[in-house]
Order: sequence, then C-alpha cells, then structure tokens
Amino acid sequence: MRYLHTMVRVSNVEESLDFYCNKLGMVETRRNEYEDGRFTLIFLAATKDVDNAKSASSPELELTYNWDPEEYDYGRNFGHLAFKVDNIYDTCQKLMDAGVTINRPPREGRMAFIKSPDNISIELLQEGDALPVAEPWSSMENTGTW
Repeated sequence: MRYLHTMVRVSNVEESLDFYCNKLGMVETRRNEYEDGRFTLIFLAATKDVDNAKSASSPELELTYNWDPEEYDYGRNFGHLAFKVDNIYDTCQKLMDAGVTINRPPREGRMAFIKSPDNISIELLQEGDALPVAEPWSSMENTGTW
C-alpha cells in the first residue's frame, strides 16, 4: 500500500491556489477538468516532493473544485494536513507577512497550525529537532481554532 493524496474541497480556485502555492509554497503538478461531472481536480506537491509527485511516488494534495456553488463547513469534518518545514519560525513569519493567521503559534519551536481559506487546518512541523524557544513565538496566544 502507498499513500497517494489527500483531497480537500475548495470554493474558490484562485484564492486557494494563492494560499497553497504563493503563501505556503506548494507547486501545481497537474490539473484535470471534467465537464460532464462539472468539477476540476488540481494536484499540488510540496516543493521537495515535486519531482517524485510527477512520477506518482510522493503524496499530493488534491484540490477539488465543484463548478456548482456548494457550502462547505470546516472541510466536512476533515482533520488536518501536515507538512514538515525547514524552519518553523521563518515559515510562520513568512505566512504572517502574507496575511495568514497563525492559529496555534510554534511556542516550543516545533509545531504550528494555520487554516486555508476554506477552513482546512494545516499543521506545520519543524524538520528534525525542535528549534530553541524564541520570542515572539513563545508568548504568542492562540487565535481562533485549528
């Protein structure tokens, strides 16, 4: 068995791609439009997995866009996505500078949570050992839910 992808439904393609690609740093690997079914599938990979994802050997994130408007509440009980990052503090600062709320700051230098425009929780984990505890992160409060 091999893990293939996680699918999340999105309500706005441009807003979602801005979040996942421009802010989070993922890369679109392929896109399929299904006129009969009235939906679009967009596959994304983490930057370190792009080559492997294109050869179907690394997991991807599948964004599903249904052409007919539909209301999604918190990803239909979806849990969260998780990504390892090279530097949790730099990643969170970059996201904050881009207007993304850090819902659960990396107080201990290891883990943070953010949300996509469609309220999908995303866990960010420090690659390797936790970074030394540092401000402003160690005293930053939680914001909202994750």
